[in-house]
Amino acid sequence: MGKKIFSGVQPTGNLHLGNYLGAIKNFVDLNNDEENDCILCVVDLHAITVKQDSQKLKNNIRETVATFIASGIDPEKSIIFNQSRVPAHSETAWILSCVARMGWLNRMTQFKEKAGEDKEKASIGLYSYPILMAADILLYDATHVPVGDDQKQHLELCRDIAQKFNNDFKMDDFFKIPEPLIQKEFSRIMSLKDGLKKMSKSELSDLSRINLTDSKDQIINKIKKAKTDTFPLPNSIDELNKRPEAKNLIGIYCSLTNTTLENSIKNFSGKNFSEFKESLSLVLVEKISPVSLEIKKIMDDKSYVDKILNDGFEKANEIASKKLKKIHEILGF
Repeated sequence: MGKKIFSGVQPTGNLHLGNYLGAIKNFVDLNNDEENDCILCVVDLHAITVKQDSQKLKNNIRETVATFIASGIDPEKSIIFNQSRVPAHSETAWILSCVARMGWLNRMTQFKEKAGEDKEKASIGLYSYPILMAADILLYDATHVPVGDDQKQHLELCRDIAQKFNNDFKMDDFFKIPEPLIQKEFSRIMSLKDGLKKMSKSELSDLSRINLTDSKDQIINKIKKAKTDTFPLPNSIDELNKRPEAKNLIGIYCSLTNTTLENSIKNFSGKNFSEFKESLSLVLVEKISPVSLEIKKIMDDKSYVDKILNDGFEKANEIASKKLKKIHEILGF
């Protein structure tokens, strides 16, 4: 039996290799499985938990969609839309906030990390972000949600909210309890300058990441300058685990070539990083350059991107509105 999959991506702009290997590549695989129904949401309401430039946000929404399509996601098979167009998301989030408990939200570690030391200055939106995420998922009766390590806790909260709503209103199976689709071993891609920090667009140095819009020469240059240690490549997983930069680069190679860690270590054990980096650069150019060129081509045709978003909105809005109408009936609205 096929899965009904919901996943959201924030329109941050400048999507990078971490986004591609951590989420988008997985979306493509899920989209290509004929048994799956996939809903991919550009979560622009989540994006405004921090201040946004309105014109940049509008462009970033289009660029996120262009990246989906350029990476191989078929808009005829998946529903692709931006969250703010469907009013049911916001209303359902309010309803679910009346079901969720303060204690549950207080345990969310990601809020503590993002808010920093001065939590009093953080927005309420950042605090209640996981409830909107729950609404996103539950409106579409999703059976599965792709999650990385940083989102597992939010999905657990979503499951708790769904279960409590069902119990409170004696509706055993009204909200589906979604299951996690755990990302593969190397879905968490680290900075090219620090193997202990996640690859991020917020890092000041552009050399810390491979942007999906980078040219062939930029990719080769960034890999050449990527931080490594002075030893040859290791001959065991145990040794690799002690060397974060080496582990990150080999992990990127494994993810792009769909090879196992064991095989990659066997192939490159004892070799110098300069030789390995040449192989990695070739693979990156082969996989990423076509995506980069296609993103630029699609972004030149804004009407095409907007049509995908409009078509996706109509499909998503129909599903979400029907679910919200049933919620109204349960609540007595």
